[in-house]
Amino acid sequence: MADIAAVPLTPTSPPHGTLARAERFVWLTARVLEQRLFAHHFRDGAAGPVETALEAYRNADGGYGHALEPALRGPASLPAHTARALHVLDSVARCDARRAEDVCRYLTSVSTTEGALTAIRPEAALPAVRPAGSGDAAVRLPGALSATAPVVGLLHRNEVWHPWLFRATDFCWQAVESLDAARPGDVGAAVLFLDHAPDRARAEAAAERLGHLVRRERLVVLDPDAPGGRPAASTAPGSVPGHTPGDRRFPHDYARTPDSLARAWFTDAETERSLDVLAAGQQADGGWPARRLPGAPEPAPAALLEARPIATIEALRTLAAYGRSLA
Repeated sequence: MADIAAVPLTPTSPPHGTLARAERFVWLTARVLEQRLFAHHFRDGAAGPVETALEAYRNADGGYGHALEPALRGPASLPAHTARALHVLDSVARCDARRAEDVCRYLTSVSTTEGALTAIRPEAALPAVRPAGSGDAAVRLPGALSATAPVVGLLHRNEVWHPWLFRATDFCWQAVESLDAARPGDVGAAVLFLDHAPDRARAEAAAERLGHLVRRERLVVLDPDAPGGRPAASTAPGSVPGHTPGDRRFPHDYARTPDSLARAWFTDAETERSLDVLAAGQQADGGWPARRLPGAPEPAPAALLEARPIATIEALRTLAAYGRSLA
């Protein structure tokens, strides 16, 4: 590890505060992209350096690859990488029409006939199986709400219009409104779509139904103090430290900001307990554990090292959005 004397902590930050500890972790472990993102969100850094760092992951087909989503290795463009890229661009207010046009061109080339994106296939990223720039392999797989909804939601949030988006939006509506025995990952993706879908009345009705489903099917942990209620990084033999196993979700995992439609699913007390769990999840090294990407293999140490700063920045952003102190 680098000499901590090289870590540029802000002088006014309490040395053992939440943000200072996270900053130390990011500077010592993160990729350039996440370092730039941290600087932008928490240290008044400019958006330009984030865009520059992100550009290194873009391929000629308009998609993104090169392990931008750390769990998926290899150079080829994949929808999961492109979803990560859109999330980054949106978070720094740089998801403009020019960039979205390139992205939608790629998404059109890899979507199903109904406009849906496909589930994760880790082997498709490897050059021996699928060369960078080739989108043919994805169209033979069924569409997945978990892959499609976050992308469609972010594009609507940025008021992007493209022929592919109309078909993809119809797919998302049909998939969301037919969920009756969903997995947590599907519900989380649905929320990202509903939070930004143009038809607000329809989105609110769909979100209310999903909220009842989440509580009825116990897809959320409401009592962290119950046995097994609190998440813990895996410490089982052969596990990778810093990885949170399973797919348990807390209220903050669905309602990432107070203005999310999913916020109405939970009482104030439930939300506050959930945020307490999130805050307590900061580990001794200052970072948060990374959640396993649904459909992806167990993360290798290198992938985990790249994923944890992403999880750390997202945890900080959620806590800040709810007004929690990061001192």
